[in-house]
Amino acid sequence: MEQQVKEQRTTTTVNEESAPKKKSKVFLIILILLIVGGGWFGISKYTHAQHHEETDDAQVAANISPVIPRVSGYIADVRVTDNQRVKKGDTLIVLDDRDLVIKLEQAEAALATAESNLQAAKASTSAATANISTSRASVSTVDAQIEAAKVNVWRTTQDFQRYENLIKDHSVTQQQYEQALAAKQAAERQVEILQQQKLQAATQTNAVATQSNATGSQIGVASAVIKQRQADVDDAKLHLSYAVITAPADGVISKVNVQSGQFIQAGQSLFSVVLNNDLWVVANFKETQLNKMREGQKVTIHVDAYPGKEFEAKVSSFAGATGSSFALLPPDNATGNFVKVVQRVPVRVEFNNPNDPDVKHLRAGMNVYVDVNLD
Repeated sequence: MEQQVKEQRTTTTVNEESAPKKKSKVFLIILILLIVGGGWFGISKYTHAQHHEETDDAQVAANISPVIPRVSGYIADVRVTDNQRVKKGDTLIVLDDRDLVIKLEQAEAALATAESNLQAAKASTSAATANISTSRASVSTVDAQIEAAKVNVWRTTQDFQRYENLIKDHSVTQQQYEQALAAKQAAERQVEILQQQKLQAATQTNAVATQSNATGSQIGVASAVIKQRQADVDDAKLHLSYAVITAPADGVISKVNVQSGQFIQAGQSLFSVVLNNDLWVVANFKETQLNKMREGQKVTIHVDAYPGKEFEAKVSSFAGATGSSFALLPPDNATGNFVKVVQRVPVRVEFNNPNDPDVKHLRAGMNVYVDVNLD
């Protein structure tokens, strides 16, 4: 009996010693698996890191065109709503154009007045030219009269000399002698009068010529004024066309923050149109990641909004400066409170197939994960 009890105790002791050995084997296997798995994961990550650069500081970007009026005025009609798709040239906003129409009419009236002044200047020039011809004809007439008067002077002088000789012999009467003298003196006075008339006609011709030159200058001035008034008309028409604000390109309207009846200023940003003809990614890599990155390298993009979907792309270009350099208040390390911070450089990444429908569904500002293959 005692021997059986000893055998049972011996068996129990052996079982108790073998149980920890089994447990230690399971733990050892699990530990080995963890070490192997961790090593494989670490090696794969290290190998991947040697040939890839990654960042989650990246967003989808697109061209965003602000809608800015070129003239001030009151809004007559708003023809778009939030998130509406528009085509290039579609009417977005119509302004009250009554003031602009009045300015156009004023410019057109000023142009008509300038054209009338030009016609008047041309008519005055034509009249002055005609007066010049008349004055020159008068001078020619006076010249002919002077020649005739000189002939008369010669004839009366000859008569007077004959009568002067005859009066000495009393062959003629005193009356006849005086008549010959009077005729001679009258002919001489007539020559003097005609010479004065010629001088006056020449002076008048010079005056008319001067007036014609002045009138010709008025034609040039009137023509210049017409060009200026025409420019005013064109400017008024251009401003009138600005009363209708159209879409600059195809895209999607952002939130519309204006209402009918609201007064807007020229140059005021009203809302924006997100152009949907081009999308790309701006990835902000650390400056320590750019050593092996080059333009044209393959890129894999994961978008948070579409998990499991991969987009193929390529590195397009690198920014000329870090992102902080474009900040409103860039850091000034010369102030003495310098703290070294790793800077990030924006990198433009373009999709290989921008016409892919999945790419078209992306929106500007979406967060993405960028993986650049350095090989």
